[in-house]
Amino acid sequence: MDLIKKGFVLTQTIRNLSRLREIVTVFAKHGFQEFISSNVLALIPDFVLPQSRRNIKEELKDKSSSDFYRVIGHRLRLCFEELGPAFIKFGQLLSSREDLFAEEFIKEMKLLRDKVKPVDFSLNITQVEKSLGKDISDVFSSVEKEPLGTASIATAYKGKLLSGEDVVLKVRRPGIEDDLETDLSILKFLSVQAEKVSEEVRFLGISRIIDDFSVSLIKELNFHIEALNANRFQEMIGTFDEENLFYIPTVYQEYTKDDLIVMEYLKGIPFSSPEIHNVDLEEKLIKGLSVFIRSFLQNGFFHADLHGGNFFYLEDGRIGLIDFGLMGRLSQKGRRNFVALIYSLLTFNYENLTYEFLDVAEYSELPDIDELISDIRDALSPFIGLTAQQTNFTQVLKVIVATLRKHQVFLPKEWFIVFRALMTLDGVGRSLKLDINLYALMENDIQDVIKNNFNKDELIEESIWAAKDLLTFARVVPRHLKWFLKDWSKGKYHLRIDHTGHEKSFLELKSSAIFLGCVILSSVYLICGFYFLDQRKIVSFQKLPIETIFFWGLSILCLGWGLRKLKKT
Repeated sequence: MDLIKKGFVLTQTIRNLSRLREIVTVFAKHGFQEFISSNVLALIPDFVLPQSRRNIKEELKDKSSSDFYRVIGHRLRLCFEELGPAFIKFGQLLSSREDLFAEEFIKEMKLLRDKVKPVDFSLNITQVEKSLGKDISDVFSSVEKEPLGTASIATAYKGKLLSGEDVVLKVRRPGIEDDLETDLSILKFLSVQAEKVSEEVRFLGISRIIDDFSVSLIKELNFHIEALNANRFQEMIGTFDEENLFYIPTVYQEYTKDDLIVMEYLKGIPFSSPEIHNVDLEEKLIKGLSVFIRSFLQNGFFHADLHGGNFFYLEDGRIGLIDFGLMGRLSQKGRRNFVALIYSLLTFNYENLTYEFLDVAEYSELPDIDELISDIRDALSPFIGLTAQQTNFTQVLKVIVATLRKHQVFLPKEWFIVFRALMTLDGVGRSLKLDINLYALMENDIQDVIKNNFNKDELIEESIWAAKDLLTFARVVPRHLKWFLKDWSKGKYHLRIDHTGHEKSFLELKSSAIFLGCVILSSVYLICGFYFLDQRKIVSFQKLPIETIFFWGLSILCLGWGLRKLKKT
């Protein structure tokens, strides 16, 4: 058994080394050889690092700093296109992180969204039959060969069940799970090594982004999770959708597996289609966005990828939604922070806005608070005096995010997903040339949200839990204090005080104290000398009593020694 286990590990290592060699070669070919550390090359035996035709530094030599992000983005995009689905998916993620990267870099990464190569139809059908455990003709009367869409981790086809319903089959790419596991482990290793070599890469925190990317990608690979997301979202949105504006497609649970999901096919016009401009959507979309906002603020669960391609105007006049692989979640505490942030934005309270951001943001060092407040005030000053309808909500968020990035303060992943979802929704309205403003919608709802988030029943519940925690604390602390004192009495603890940075001050204080003591002692000796004069008349130094000379000499010596100590400091 051990022999088989070792053989498997050896095979995996050889495969990883082969892929590592390929990845390193592609990155070096496109000019990233300077970011590849010796630790990486040491893992690949008999490997010579290829050189690119033109070094990145040479290309940037006579260009402005803004060109840096465009050049890096362009070369990275070429690498990702060549290396396949895992890297393309990672590039697509980077294209959504406006909080970390400059606009020129984002534009390059967005070009990866249409660069996914399709999978052969027969391979996908074979995988569908394997997942169902039966021939495809036993479930579907037909499946169209031309895909509805091709993504980095799945392909969607239109089909028809034997019972007659039109459906969509979303099929995970064959073998992508193993490929992603290999590529992600190598990508994480390379990012850690690059951060050791480059200050710029370390500043961006690429390894942290890859960690977040790995977690979200694992969830996207399991279509059972997407099915659960669709059902949960349907329940939550239904609570606030009084006019039944939205329609969530039915998931056929009996045919849904971890690598296959079968959903109802929605007949309608996607919002990304030019035909949608012939439909009067403004009133419905405004009401719909209000439903989204209320649902999110009350439940913290929301669709995080609401671009035009995921909206459909259905034949019955409702709005359909698809693709529930990427969902956002925000805790109750997070929602309260969000409400406070939006309220600070609406009232232009810069201090509170800064403090709320710092409560949730990530940073290695606490920034200069006064300077950050001042920069946020300057960034938002162009929006002061504008009405909610005149304010570009997306632009406000982008300005704030850019200001935070300047101070090396970054939003955590779940928070940026929230802001990106809101900006995407705002962008949908703009693409449809509709006068929709999320800023105004939230302004209308914010008071109700505050009341609902801080109602009496909720405060009572919070107080009960706080009292329970306090009671537990009161029971535990005396017990631990008794154990601590018992250990202290056995000499298991030592108290030590180290002071640093105050050595000079303590030395000056010590010298001053010594000098003061010398002055006092010198004065005593001087007075003693006068005591032995005994009111006699002294006409010359030779007539002084020997005792007086002795004590005055001691007085001079003490004073001199004290002055010497004082001068040394």
